[in-house]
Amino acid sequence: MFKKLPGDETARLVSTTPDTAVVFRPAVVQTPAVLTVAIAVWRMLTGALGLVWRHPIALTITAGLGVIWTRYGYLHVLTLAGLAIATGVSWALVDRPSFLRLVGWPLLAWWRLVTVYRRHWQPVMIVSGLGRYLRGRDCLPRLLAVTCTPWADLVTVKMLSGQAVTDWTDRTEHLAHGFGATSCRITVQRSGRLQLTFPRSDPLAIPLPAIPIPETASAGPVQVGIQENGHPWLLKLHGTHVLVAGATGAGKGSVIWSVIRGLLPAVRVGLVQVWALDPKLMELSYGRAIFGDRYAADPDACADLLDAAVKVMQERAGRFAGVQRNHTPTVEDPFVLVVVDEVAFLTAYQPDKHLRQRVTAALATLTTQGRAVGVGVLAALQDPRKEVMNIRNLFPDKIALRLDESEQVDMVLGDGARDRGALADLISPRPEAGAGIGYVRLEASPDPVRVRAAYVSDADIRAMAAEFAPVGEAV
Repeated sequence: MFKKLPGDETARLVSTTPDTAVVFRPAVVQTPAVLTVAIAVWRMLTGALGLVWRHPIALTITAGLGVIWTRYGYLHVLTLAGLAIATGVSWALVDRPSFLRLVGWPLLAWWRLVTVYRRHWQPVMIVSGLGRYLRGRDCLPRLLAVTCTPWADLVTVKMLSGQAVTDWTDRTEHLAHGFGATSCRITVQRSGRLQLTFPRSDPLAIPLPAIPIPETASAGPVQVGIQENGHPWLLKLHGTHVLVAGATGAGKGSVIWSVIRGLLPAVRVGLVQVWALDPKLMELSYGRAIFGDRYAADPDACADLLDAAVKVMQERAGRFAGVQRNHTPTVEDPFVLVVVDEVAFLTAYQPDKHLRQRVTAALATLTTQGRAVGVGVLAALQDPRKEVMNIRNLFPDKIALRLDESEQVDMVLGDGARDRGALADLISPRPEAGAGIGYVRLEASPDPVRVRAAYVSDADIRAMAAEFAPVGEAV
């Protein structure tokens, strides 16, 4: 008597007799030799066509050199090669940016594609669990292209059918170590296609000096520092609210003072007002003369200043209702930026419960209604937990500097930010190596951007106060 074993693909029937253990296996089907040869020839042809499609210039040059060698000898080939090298060296010396853009980076991308990514693609995909072994062969995500920038490799990948983005974001450490990079960041290009960013160097390793004060008056965006790709980091302030979170010594002051520094020309002409709340009495007091009578340090005075900002906001809302939907900074209605350093002292650590409620209610009102009428909030804190700052989700734009715990990254930047590469908890605690470095997540994009804020020294702040203090204010 025999029975079928469920789920067994090799042994179909097995004897149930106690003294018998006979396993019947299905017959092996042999593929015809003609079909095997046809498949091999087809794969060779498609591989050759794919090679020509991917590298037309390289194959054309190689074929041309071969023809010249055959017809005229190797001396002509060596002469042409020497001329090409001399031309390339001259080009690189005369116009290095265009040489790198047209020759250098594409050549490096090809070299990295061949020696790093194609070479290690199959084992990395299988070991990390992003590839599958199905029906006797490996099913791997497709490596589409590699592009090199001065600081990173941008690898374009097509996911397997049925994969999700979280399958990749959960394996960023596997990918980084598998391809010899320090980190890996993942960006969704379109449905089914991802871009993996593998840094080759760190352009933010060197601290930045203070950004020069702009010559033109503007309510923003203002340059706060630089991005990892070398582009200026422009922070929008008018029409949004910004939350800066970071541990002690992470560089929150660099962000705050770089913002104030970029707004000084607009403050001078009356297009912007900076209202400063400094409960620690350590950070904003250096430039107290810049703020005039819009500076508060005592908790009661901080609450009064916030209430005054709410009154300005409500008065404008009453005048703008039915007239205009968006605010344009003018001398009559300037953009008001409320800067709060260490906001947690006012919302959580303040022993006076009534004062805590006043501050929280005022901040909630400003962050929910202030954007349209030209009142913005820039708040900084160390501890991003909900019980410390329960209105952090009311800030559309967030900056995470160095944080103490990995869980705090998602608290500040939103769920999944750390899996996408925002490793704010791994930033170096050494001031020269990590102060001012952080990740920005804007309202319009879910992908974090690595940045570094410029360092504004005490001497810079004193010079700013001396030059831009209102008339009659002591420096």
